[in-house]
Amino acid sequence: MKRKSTVLRIIENLKILYPEAICSLVYEKDYELLFATRLSAQCTDARVNMVTPELFATFPTLESFARATPDEVGAIIRSCGLYQTKARDLVACAKVLIEQHNGILPDTMEELTALPGIGRKTANLVLGDIFHKPAIVADTHCIRITGRLGLTDGTKDPVSTEKQLRAVIPPEEGSDFCHRMVLHGRAVCMARNPDCTNCLLKGDCDFAKANKIK
Repeated sequence: MKRKSTVLRIIENLKILYPEAICSLVYEKDYELLFATRLSAQCTDARVNMVTPELFATFPTLESFARATPDEVGAIIRSCGLYQTKARDLVACAKVLIEQHNGILPDTMEELTALPGIGRKTANLVLGDIFHKPAIVADTHCIRITGRLGLTDGTKDPVSTEKQLRAVIPPEEGSDFCHRMVLHGRAVCMARNPDCTNCLLKGDCDFAKANKIK
């Protein structure tokens, strides 16, 4: 377990590297972030951002999504992968939001994860970005990097990663910390050939120390 001072230093160094901790998914309405994040499963944010302008223009309201058929939605999001399942989820999710929540995005983990196709990762992103509540988004970048740093025990399980990070990351820092993990994972700490030599975090990183990176 890292010392509190070490964890805070990692957080501060990430702020130096990535001052703007923002979600890379483009959206305007609250539910659009929910839908875009659902589309991002096993798909890059860049690809999702190429698809959503047409998607949200074709179906500009929750009501229009609810009236759509999965085939109509699927034709637009086809390039995102697993598009048939995702299309069914978006249509079903729109119907549930209208019928059970008066068209308003709920603000609890329990209600969000009860929506069709919505898991903890998506729910945490919405809770952090939309409602500014404590959140840990345990995506692939977060899981990989926090394991390398030694902030977790190296688990690949998202729920276990989330639980361990909630124990060490100050609640008010969680959402931004995870956005910075994504940025760091793309720029420096890649899955293959991480650029440890030029990483500002190497002094506090178990992976760098194990590989004798200076």
